Amino acid sequence: MMMGLGPLLLVFMLGPCLTPPTLAQDDYRYRHFLTQHYDANPRGRDNKYCDTMMSIRKLTSPCKDTNTFIHGTKNNIKAVCEDKNGVPYGANFRRSKSPFQVTTCKLRGGSNRPPCEYKATAGSRDIAIACEHGLPVHFDESFYRP
Repeated sequence: MMMGLGPLLLVFMLGPCLTPPTLAQDDYRYRHFLTQHYDANPRGRDNKYCDTMMSIRKLTSPCKDTNTFIHGTKNNIKAVCEDKNGVPYGANFRRSKSPFQVTTCKLRGGSNRPPCEYKATAGSRDIAIACEHGLPVHFDESFYRP
């Protein structure tokens, strides 16, 4: 009976090692995107919000010049990667069909050394993102509708 379990046990043990690296990398890139750009329920959307969020998300060592937080559900953001809420934009991006609430944080002052102080700009804008395997992995820009 043990002879029959040997090959089966080997398959179960090697299975995780055989997961395609691209899927693991996509998952990492998606999680990184969420860390840098996703905040479903912002508290305030003012300069203090930016100072706090940039610090919490570890974007202040050195101070990141500009960062945009998207306020929507993960599913709505992922839908931009599909025809459901996105259209091709430029060479490798997708543009949202509907606007998102966003807060853009811009560094105030000339130094990129902490303490970092940011100016917040809140608004409703279309977003342009890069997607891989149906997941957003890079925020490109946001813009008002014409």
